[in-house]
Amino acid sequence: MKWKVLESEYLHKEPWLTIRKDKCEMPDGTVIPSFYVQEYPEWVNALGLTKEGQVVMVKQYRHGLKEISIEVPGGVAEKGETMEEAVKREFKEETGYEFKEWKYLGKICANPSTTNNYVHMFLATGGEKLHEIKLDDAEDVETILLDLGDVKNLVKENKIIQSLHVNCILYALLHLKEATL
Repeated sequence: MKWKVLESEYLHKEPWLTIRKDKCEMPDGTVIPSFYVQEYPEWVNALGLTKEGQVVMVKQYRHGLKEISIEVPGGVAEKGETMEEAVKREFKEETGYEFKEWKYLGKICANPSTTNNYVHMFLATGGEKLHEIKLDDAEDVETILLDLGDVKNLVKENKIIQSLHVNCILYALLHLKEATL
């Protein structure tokens, strides 16, 4: 069922957007002259619970939709980092929080048809604010603390629009036995 890549060409290569055009042959011999793939590094995110049981979330402007979004902290894994190292770093930079325990919840792909990466999801517990935030130049993030019930309601009411973050929340709720399938 896998396609054979006959040719590959990079059309655009920037840190936040790399586009590749592949010429592919399907198992039945059909040739697809132009199939476009967006290449990204691995992403990480986590639902973090403080020692008091509050959920550490972030609120930030998302220019693609031109909306302010409530999300779980996360970001890009840097070269050489494990996914756990990356999520700990991202959480610390965006919120100033560190956590006693980290549980890997799994990985998903935003769009396996046209992207080449995964987002790795975690549940962090026993959190405490120990640092000032250190944001990248293009980040403007506000840390917010919510009760778990409020986060569940935001998901139910479709008020968390970042689908990869909703997935992380749902996997964390399943692990915490706050949701069932």
